[in-house]
Amino acid sequence: MLCISGMIWISFVFLEGQRISDVFWLEESSSYNTRAEKYREGIGYYKIFVDEFAGEKIFVQILDANSNIIEEQVIQTKMSVGYFEIKDSKYHAKITNIAEKPVRLEVEFGETRSHDMIPAGSLLLVGSVLMIIATYVKMKNYRIAQPDENIS
Repeated sequence: MLCISGMIWISFVFLEGQRISDVFWLEESSSYNTRAEKYREGIGYYKIFVDEFAGEKIFVQILDANSNIIEEQVIQTKMSVGYFEIKDSKYHAKITNIAEKPVRLEVEFGETRSHDMIPAGSLLLVGSVLMIIATYVKMKNYRIAQPDENIS
């Protein structure tokens, strides 16, 4: 019960985080910017899903308020998730299509609220340890009948 409670709590904390979602077509050699403000210090994330993936390349940059590059990555998979450290309250993602044809993208950009997950993670850890201990106690005295090897 502790494990299930911890998982549900973590899910609710994550879902309460601020995020921006968008679905759009990105023409070849064009870019799309998404901005986010009022993030708390912690860990941010971006999730990019390429619909009808056929080997296209997408270039993603995460920039802070002063346009300094926090993270950059070339995506060559159907779905990609990346994480970055939030120190400021304003960030934006610049997504560029470096493929030779238009691409339909689903983008999600937000915060994980990882600091708020610590109590829920602790509850999950305690439940997991108790489950391991209970399994050990039950298995400690369990004996399996073995056939005699030296039957003459």
